Amino acid sequence: MSDNTLHNTLHNNKGRIALVTGAGSGIGRSAAELFAEQGAIVIAADINFEAVNQTVEGIQTQGGQCQAITMDIANEASVESVIAFIKKEFGRLDIAFNNGGISDAQHSFIDFPTDSFDRMIDINLKGVFLCLKHELKLMSEQKAVDGLRGQIVNTSSGAGLTPAPGQPHYTAAKHAVLGLTRSAAQEFARKGIRVNSVLPGLTETGMIHNQPKEMLEGLARMSPTGKLGQSIDVARVAVWLCSPESQWVNGQAIVADGGGLMH
Repeated sequence: MSDNTLHNTLHNNKGRIALVTGAGSGIGRSAAELFAEQGAIVIAADINFEAVNQTVEGIQTQGGQCQAITMDIANEASVESVIAFIKKEFGRLDIAFNNGGISDAQHSFIDFPTDSFDRMIDINLKGVFLCLKHELKLMSEQKAVDGLRGQIVNTSSGAGLTPAPGQPHYTAAKHAVLGLTRSAAQEFARKGIRVNSVLPGLTETGMIHNQPKEMLEGLARMSPTGKLGQSIDVARVAVWLCSPESQWVNGQAIVADGGGLMH
């Protein structure tokens, strides 16, 4: 690889406007950092402003361009307001990584709390739908650059392909995210908008840090590599899916789990 090629690869999102939801921690924070490192202007969104502000401070310390914003992905008014802000401040949205979501406790199917099911669907499924709805509207109205109007990645999960034990609501939501991704990819391909999904496997994020050490060790043993994935491992895939290098990839579900699921 020549020096010029390496330089272009490292800065292949230079000047692009990138929205990352769930950017206050984990995969979202790693993706926001990586987008900024590649030269993107990042809007880091999260329902927890204190957490996402820490993400922004870290990026700015490294010389990146990033702005924090509060966003409740399950609330359409909140999502619409953020997209309107981006349109007003930047005039366009080139990249969206719809990563915000929650995990939950395991329950027997027949004893499953209905309110937990409703909350999961609201955030992990309807939240992705609402983000897509307003991102696609803005992207479809803006001028194409190099034949593309926008690139979107949605976070699904390995549970989007195989059930997560004791979590039918999480499994259902993550399966459905793949359906939303494919529907959007099909409808907007001719407008120059690509939509893909990344499916993390067992990843060491804040969602599992409160689990007992023995459980984490057990999860690591289940991984084909013998260890848990790191947030940056998944973030690299998501950022690549938003880059010019992946311009012929659309409507796909890319598993990032070290080889546990092969489909």
